Amino acid sequence: MNRRDFLAIGTALGASALAPSKLVFAQQSPAEPHGKILILVELKGGNDGLNTVIPFADPKYLVLRPGIGIRRDHVLQLDERTGLHPAMQALLPIWREGQLAIVQGVGYPAQNRSHFRSMEIWDTASHAEQYLRDGWLTRAFGDEAASFSNGALPFSASVKTTIKALAAKQGVSVIRVTLGGFDTHQNQPVQHARLLGQLSEGLAAIRTALIELDRWNDALVMTCAEFGRCARENDSNGTDHGSAAPHFVMGGRVNGGLHGAAPQLGQLDGNHNLPMNVDFRQMYATILDRWLGMDAGPILGARFETLPLLRA
Repeated sequence: MNRRDFLAIGTALGASALAPSKLVFAQQSPAEPHGKILILVELKGGNDGLNTVIPFADPKYLVLRPGIGIRRDHVLQLDERTGLHPAMQALLPIWREGQLAIVQGVGYPAQNRSHFRSMEIWDTASHAEQYLRDGWLTRAFGDEAASFSNGALPFSASVKTTIKALAAKQGVSVIRVTLGGFDTHQNQPVQHARLLGQLSEGLAAIRTALIELDRWNDALVMTCAEFGRCARENDSNGTDHGSAAPHFVMGGRVNGGLHGAAPQLGQLDGNHNLPMNVDFRQMYATILDRWLGMDAGPILGARFETLPLLRA
């Protein structure tokens, strides 16, 4: 790459519960057209992983969540123990085609439960007590930036329209979009179902657009969030800030299925948080090393084991 330009596109979403959406993309030189595409989808506020990817066969699940737990007969079953929230129907075709991976138990040691600080840790790929000035994408691609707004659309339509617009540019390599509203301390069920429906339809729209553009095999889509939620529901029919959570990775060359260990509901800490089993920087290392062909070590400041998320 000879020159990297970063553009940020602020998209105001129609639903008042959602935070503004932002897209950031890095552009390769015209001499390198049709490069790899990386799309990061931030679930702002901290998504409740246990009601997204549901361990319905574990009896402890409904003990911890007698009010907000999803009953077994409503779950979109993935295997004999795990299923998706019923609002995520749009993801099932991608799952069945083996192009959707679910990485369970993603987090980092000494989890910080501040929204701002934890997202800063994800953005900079730092340790919990380390403060870095540059984000991991900036370290990978450069730091020139500009921004503009492209109006108010529903989430999936905005994503699909923007991808088609960006696809006309040569060498687009990184896009980032934010879907907000996941800080579900109160009355979670209705709000969470709406958000997961928007997320699933948005991801399906991304896939459709990329297939139409014949770029699906060039693309990798990954969710991220500052943290998950507590395993035990609170007294307000919601969930409080937690630790580890599952994340989605999809693309034409993704090795689909469940990755990482299932939630260990019998091994919660004193704050009812789930143990972490995949460091989020392992996902970044996988993207950098195995998808973009970069040396992840200098970018992340350390070596992290990659995950088997991609087919050869």
